[in-house]
Amino acid sequence: MDKKLKNKNNFFWVYTFILLVFLGIFFFQSSFSGVKRINQEVFFEMLSKGEVQKVLIRHRESASVWVKKEFLKKSTEENNNSYLSGKNLPLANVAQYEFEIGDLQLFQQKFQEHKQLYQLDAVIDFKNEQEYSIGKFFAEYGLFFLLLIVFWVFIFRRIGAGGGPGGQIFNIGKSRAKLFDENDNVKTTFQDVAGLEGAKEEVQEIVEFLRSPDKYTKLGGKIPKGALLVGPPGTGKTLLARAVAGEAKVPFFSLSGSDFVEMFVGVGASRVRDLFKQAKDKSPSIIFIDEIDAIGRARGKNNITGANDERENTLNQLLTEMDGFGTNTNVIVMAATNRSDILDKALLRPGRFDRTIFVDLPELNERKEIFRVHLQKLTLAKKVDIDFLARQTPGFSGADIANVCNESALIAARKDKTEIEHQDFLDAIDRIIGGLEKKNKIIKPNEKKRIAYHEAGHATVSWLIEHAAPLIKVTIVPRGRSLGAAWYLPEERQLTTFEQMLDEICALLGGRAAEQVIFGNVSTGALNDLERVTKQAQSMVAIFGLNKRIGNISYYDSTGQSEYAFNKPYSENTARIIDEEISKIIEEQYQRACQLLRDNNIKLIELASKLLEKEVIFGEDLEKIFGKRAFADEVGDILKVLNPPLEKEHS
Repeated sequence: MDKKLKNKNNFFWVYTFILLVFLGIFFFQSSFSGVKRINQEVFFEMLSKGEVQKVLIRHRESASVWVKKEFLKKSTEENNNSYLSGKNLPLANVAQYEFEIGDLQLFQQKFQEHKQLYQLDAVIDFKNEQEYSIGKFFAEYGLFFLLLIVFWVFIFRRIGAGGGPGGQIFNIGKSRAKLFDENDNVKTTFQDVAGLEGAKEEVQEIVEFLRSPDKYTKLGGKIPKGALLVGPPGTGKTLLARAVAGEAKVPFFSLSGSDFVEMFVGVGASRVRDLFKQAKDKSPSIIFIDEIDAIGRARGKNNITGANDERENTLNQLLTEMDGFGTNTNVIVMAATNRSDILDKALLRPGRFDRTIFVDLPELNERKEIFRVHLQKLTLAKKVDIDFLARQTPGFSGADIANVCNESALIAARKDKTEIEHQDFLDAIDRIIGGLEKKNKIIKPNEKKRIAYHEAGHATVSWLIEHAAPLIKVTIVPRGRSLGAAWYLPEERQLTTFEQMLDEICALLGGRAAEQVIFGNVSTGALNDLERVTKQAQSMVAIFGLNKRIGNISYYDSTGQSEYAFNKPYSENTARIIDEEISKIIEEQYQRACQLLRDNNIKLIELASKLLEKEVIFGEDLEKIFGKRAFADEVGDILKVLNPPLEKEHS
């Protein structure tokens, strides 16, 4: 604190000195220049008395006046002179007065008249070069330059504020990493990280490398230099890094990839050098770079930027520091990104990032652990079932689950409850996935009827086919941007077969098929369904190799850097075949859905009528109409419970 205060005081005295210098120059010039401004009447009065020796015209605008020596001495003794106003005059080798001449022609004419009338020897001269003394220059422009200097000093201090004490411009190339060491109270530990057992195990091993390196090096092994955390947003990559900072007991430098980016050339590379210098000075240590794709993108992919691009210079310096000539092995670099496919290959090679740790979306048991961590801080009712909540949230990330818990607390508080009940969690998931319920939205009766049959069509088809996800809830209450929705409990599987994908397409087309069967026409309400169906069919044909005519060929580019970025990687004939097969798959499943609904027309009408009456129906209502599903599923009695939305179909 004393050091920072001292730096601030030093800058205060520097600014004070600069201000005093400019003020001194200004007052010096004002006090000792001796040039007094007069008007033309005073000048011609002096001229008529024969006191003027010479007049110099500058740029046809102003005039400088020289007084004769005898009158100059006399005027210095007369303090009450009418036109000198008591001012002491300087020597005669410089002008004593100046004034504006106005119209040059009229001034010359009047000057000549006075000269002839009074028989004067005064002369008039012209000069086109502006004469400035240092004092006069600073008197006229000093304040402007003073403000300009103060402004730039302020800007440079702001730019360099993160570079070190006082924020000097010389610190702009300093690293902006935040240092955590044993003196910092970082409370996050590995116990706070739930559901990431595989990733946590690898990260814990990195901490052990630094705590007891001899355990690993005595057998001839080398400590890894870097670990890259890769995974979708919200899966806990940064949380893992915070846990490392809390557990490592070694200096931990944390910063973002964007902290290297600056408007000045060379600053990024300078900050990389300074970061690794600090880390080596405090080794063993850990550097964590979040969102490393900000500086680690593959080089040479953008034709607009050349080899001297600032981001590439920063990346080059990072590559050198991680595995260069003088690399210190006691510094481990951790980084996190959502887009490992766009990173430079040189950055990912062994010797730099030796380990790539995948942080995937949590599975069922992992979601249970995450719920337990977040529910510890909440006031819960006794009937809250964590296992049930975990079953209802497939595809949720750790951040999504944290949001569900927080939203349930807000909903319970809004209802003036003292505890968070099971229904509050269900409403929270409804709110997060489907959006806010709009019960007051005005919908015409004929539109509401069409929406009811559309959603009933989804429910009917998904109940009757084998591989469709079990239905949980159907509603025609507008929520978010949808007029109605059907929620399912999708099966968590690692592989999907051809038959399963066809059944999913058929279930998605059930809504539009119901409109065709009941009303004889279709509406625009199936937009979301058609979008998902088209993507599903495209992936079957062009990506997964599930079409006989195309064969075992995939046109998928996992790197995202295909040379066919603007061209299709297949011929026009193949493109035509792909279009035909996509259309064929969708049309066959649409006709299949229509046939299923015609065969169960009476039950479809009964289900739609109940939906119009109640606005919300559940799996047990479908079981009363259609009977038990003919296909075994893993959900069991879960369909008989009030379940939250998981995967929805928009009407």
